[in-house]
Amino acid sequence: MDIRFNKRTKVFDIVITAVGGTLSVGMMLYAVYHFGLRDAWPELILNMFYIACLVMIWMYFFNYRINTYQFNYWSSVSVGMSVLLRDILFPPPLSYYALHLACLTLSVLLLCSLTFFYARKNWKSYSKGDLWGLFIIDVLIASFYNLSIYLEPINEYTNYLLIEIWIRPTIMYGLVACFVTEASKESK
Repeated sequence: MDIRFNKRTKVFDIVITAVGGTLSVGMMLYAVYHFGLRDAWPELILNMFYIACLVMIWMYFFNYRINTYQFNYWSSVSVGMSVLLRDILFPPPLSYYALHLACLTLSVLLLCSLTFFYARKNWKSYSKGDLWGLFIIDVLIASFYNLSIYLEPINEYTNYLLIEIWIRPTIMYGLVACFVTEASKESK
């Protein structure tokens, strides 16, 4: 089977991202089953976007019926929809208003950055720093949510929330690794 990447580090980045994301999404699907659809239906919708990203990563990795433009566009749309749903329209209740405001501000910044990234006709001109900036913003959002969870009392949802928070940054890392590879191919 033909794979897109030749360097072992890139293959390792993509495989670790895909395996980590798949295990995390599997755990969240188990949480939907465990807590019931009535309580966890928003997670099921978010997981559909995460699963779409993971499938596109595998398709892109194995050169299977997806070109670079389609991969970049549809994976960004999936990540953008998960940001819009989880962080902007239906944000989780946080005990501290300052953390809530920081997460909301960073989420809007991430969504605007993704929109700007793909609204441009020449998306390949985006620099590696811009791509890693998207990942760093997502990690900051997850870190603030993680801090909020640790400041609140622990309950039966805590372990699942800690897993769910880090799914998107894991997937974003894989997407950025793919984007950076394509950007470096274009510059040569």
